[in-house]
Amino acid sequence: MSAGKQVGIVLVSHSGAVAEAVAELARGLAAGGATAPVAAAGGTPAGGLGTSAELIAEAARTVDGGAGVAVLVDLGSAVLTVKAMLAEGDELPDGTRLVDAPFVEGAVAAVVTASAGGDLDAVAAAASEAYDYRKG
Repeated sequence: MSAGKQVGIVLVSHSGAVAEAVAELARGLAAGGATAPVAAAGGTPAGGLGTSAELIAEAARTVDGGAGVAVLVDLGSAVLTVKAMLAEGDELPDGTRLVDAPFVEGAVAAVVTASAGGDLDAVAAAASEAYDYRKG
């Protein structure tokens, strides 16, 4: 990672309220210093349920500091939207990666790792490893 640069995190949900709440939770649990940049991209521009390439691209630009952008998504069509954007190649910043991770636990792990200075590979690995968290 370049000095002073942190991986940015974009949280894509079909609901704006869910994306914002998960971003707030992840920031809160990663507290203890400056957290990595996190942006929520939830719902449609009109405030409805769905996903929006426009909102995702705007969120990615907002958190991009040159160290990469990790994108975590909630449901299948959000995956398809981000994959299509990555295939286009010009809507998302260079170094943007779709991370296969559970949405809430993965977001927390990603923000904690990025806030601690982890590079994009470390952030993606930490988020993906959240699949192994057992609750019972």
